Amino acid sequence: MHTNYYFLRQLAPALHPHLSGLKLMECFSQDRDELVLVFAHARGKVNFYRPFFIKATLRPDFSGLLFPETIQRARINSVNLFEDLYDQPVVAVRSFLNERCLAITLEGGFTLVFKFFGNRPNLLIFSGDTVIDLFNNKLAADTQLVLSTLDRPLDQSWEAYEQSGFDHRKLFPTFGKLVNAYLEEKGLWEKGEREKWALIQETVQHLEQPRYYLTTFQHKPALSLLPYGEPIRQEFTDPLEASNRFFASFMGQNTLEREKSEALRLLEKRLKRTQAAIDANLQRLIGLDEAVKNEEIANILMANLHQIPESPGARSPEVVELDDFYRNKPIKIKLKPDLSPQKNAEHYYRKAKNEKIETSILQEQIEAREQELQQIQQQIERIRPVESLRELRKYLKGNPIKEEKAADGTAPLFKQVIHEGFVILIGRNSKNNDLLTQQYAYKDDLWLHARDVPGSHVIVKYKAGKTFPKTVIERAAELAAWYSKRRTDSLCPVIYTPKKFVRKPKGLAAGQVKVEKEEVILVVPKDEGLLKTA
Repeated sequence: MHTNYYFLRQLAPALHPHLSGLKLMECFSQDRDELVLVFAHARGKVNFYRPFFIKATLRPDFSGLLFPETIQRARINSVNLFEDLYDQPVVAVRSFLNERCLAITLEGGFTLVFKFFGNRPNLLIFSGDTVIDLFNNKLAADTQLVLSTLDRPLDQSWEAYEQSGFDHRKLFPTFGKLVNAYLEEKGLWEKGEREKWALIQETVQHLEQPRYYLTTFQHKPALSLLPYGEPIRQEFTDPLEASNRFFASFMGQNTLEREKSEALRLLEKRLKRTQAAIDANLQRLIGLDEAVKNEEIANILMANLHQIPESPGARSPEVVELDDFYRNKPIKIKLKPDLSPQKNAEHYYRKAKNEKIETSILQEQIEAREQELQQIQQQIERIRPVESLRELRKYLKGNPIKEEKAADGTAPLFKQVIHEGFVILIGRNSKNNDLLTQQYAYKDDLWLHARDVPGSHVIVKYKAGKTFPKTVIERAAELAAWYSKRRTDSLCPVIYTPKKFVRKPKGLAAGQVKVEKEEVILVVPKDEGLLKTA
C-alpha cells in the first residue's frame, strides 16, 4: 500500500513541512527507472544547504518514493533532467481524491506529479493543466492527462452501494488487493448487506486515520495501513519513516527469498485463476444439465406442428404453449416469427448440436484445468522447502513460470501478442480501445470484438502482401473473447472485419464504434496463460 491513495493522502501533509520554502536544485537519473530530486534552501560551491532528497523508483514491477538523508551522485552515467525548473520554490505538496498520484507544486505554475498507476508509473511535469515533459516518454498516453481532472470524485454512499449490487469494489477501487484480502479474511462475503457495509465503513476509518505496518503480503514485504499480513514486523506513526523502512526491507531481500517469493506469487495467482475457471465451467455445465434441452424442444415442436397456428406467409407466433411429453406438463416455447414452425424446429435442432459441442468442450476444459491445478499444487509443494538458490534456479529452468510482460520490460500502451509472426494488439479499457482503433490501427489491419458484449478492441496488424491466416484470426478471436464479458463462456461469437469498416460517429461513448461490414467466428476464450507475448 506504499503507493495506495490512502497512504499518499497521509504522505502529502507529512511531506509538506519538509519541502515548503525549499527550491528544486537538481533532478538527475543514474538508472533507467530511477530519478533523484534534490530540494534545498540554497546552492553552495560544492554542496547544497540543508538538502532534502526524494528518490523515485518507477519500474513497471515496482514503484515508490524513498527519502534518504544523503545521496552520492555518480560521476558517470548520470543525466540531468527538467533543468528549466531549477531554483523554483516549492509551494505545496498534495494528493488527489481517490487516485494514486502525489504532486509537488512549484512557483511559476509548474507541478511535478508522481503517477503510480499499476505497471505504468511515471513522473509528469505540468505547466498549468498541460503536460510539458515526462520521465518515461514511452508512456505516450500520459501526455493526454489533464491536471485538474486527476481528482476522482466517487459516490460512496449506502445508496450507491445498493445500486452496485452490494459490490464494494465498484465504490472503493482504491482499496487494492491487500485491503480486499483483509475484508475477505474478516468474512465480508458471508455477512448480510448491512453488516458488510458496517465492516467497510470501519475499514475506511482505519485507512483514513492509520498506523503503518511493515508486514508480508503474497510472499513480499508490504507496507500496510491495516494490521494484516504475516508476520507484522514493525509499526510506525510517521509515513516518511514507514516508507523508508519498507524500501529498506523490500530492497534488502536476499536473492533466494526474492526469486522464491516471485515464483510462489505467480503460481498462487495461476492457482486462483484456474480454480475460478473450473468453477465457472462447472456452473455452466450444471445450468445446461438443468435446463430443458434444445433437442427436446425441437422434438416437442415436430410432434405438435399441427397445433401451431401460422399467420399469412407461413409466419409463427412469438410464443406457443404445447404439451411437454418429457415432463407431462405444458411448456412455453419462444419462436422466431419470421420462420415457419418447421423451420423453428430445425433452428432448435441446430442449437442442440451446438449445445452438445459446448457440453463436450466444457468437460474437456474442466478435465484439462483439473490436471493443471494438480500440476500447480505440485510445483508449489516442490518450491516451498527449497533452501538453495542454485537448486531453485535449476528447478525453475526446467519448469519455467511465465507472466505476460512487454519485450523491453516497460508497460506497453496496449497488450501485445505475436502469433505466427503477426502482431496482435489488445485494448485495456474504453478510452484505450478508442486510442487503439482510432489512432494506432490502419485501414488494412484486422479489427475484432466479442459480439454483443463489452470487451477489448483487438487489432491484428497487416503485413504487406500477406493475407491473414485462419489460424491467426482464430487466435485473435480467442483473445477478444477472453478480454470480454464472455470470458467464462465455453463458446463465444467474435466479429471481425478490416479496420476501414469500423467508424466512430460523433456522440458515441468511449469504446463504442459502428461496424459497417462484419464476419463472425465462434471460438473458445483462451486466457493469458496460453499467450505468447511480444
